[in-house]
Amino acid sequence: MIDQKKAEAAIYQLLEAVGENPKREGLVDTPKRVTKMYAEMFSGLEQDPKRQFTAVFTEEHEELVLVKDIPFYSMCEHHLVPFYGTAHVAYLPSQGRVTGLSKLARAVEVASKRPQLQERLTAQVADALEEALSPSGVFVMVEAEHMCMTMRGIKKPGSKTVTTVTRGLFKEDREQRREILNLIKEK
Repeated sequence: MIDQKKAEAAIYQLLEAVGENPKREGLVDTPKRVTKMYAEMFSGLEQDPKRQFTAVFTEEHEELVLVKDIPFYSMCEHHLVPFYGTAHVAYLPSQGRVTGLSKLARAVEVASKRPQLQERLTAQVADALEEALSPSGVFVMVEAEHMCMTMRGIKKPGSKTVTTVTRGLFKEDREQRREILNLIKEK
């Protein structure tokens, strides 16, 4: 849970430190607004991606399950500026264990709502799925634009970072990976 008073004081001090007057009309409520925003952006700290798989069913289906183009927003832990994009989550059920499709999106949502690295976000979603379902294979791909590369430093807007995590059959079988990548690319 966010410490409202402490966060507001820190934002107030930051405004002063950069040479602004936090008492001027446009900034008076900024510490409260920023604190409220961070409480929302970091709400995943209070949850575990692994606990999002509350609906697990037995179904005679052991073929690919893929949810693609899951939008997400996160905050780079190095600069505390956003990175955002889409996640693609796939698994091969084992012993008929499947989950509600929304649970895949919820795992992405929870893992992204914290100061984060894209590489860790990708792995956390894969770990959560693997632990919850023990599938034959897991494939997670995250594509994102990082504001720390767009607004500052190298200043390359539009560049995307792609990370993947493969487990089980998807790690071992290139043809299986190729099939998933083709499905992700299809619109």
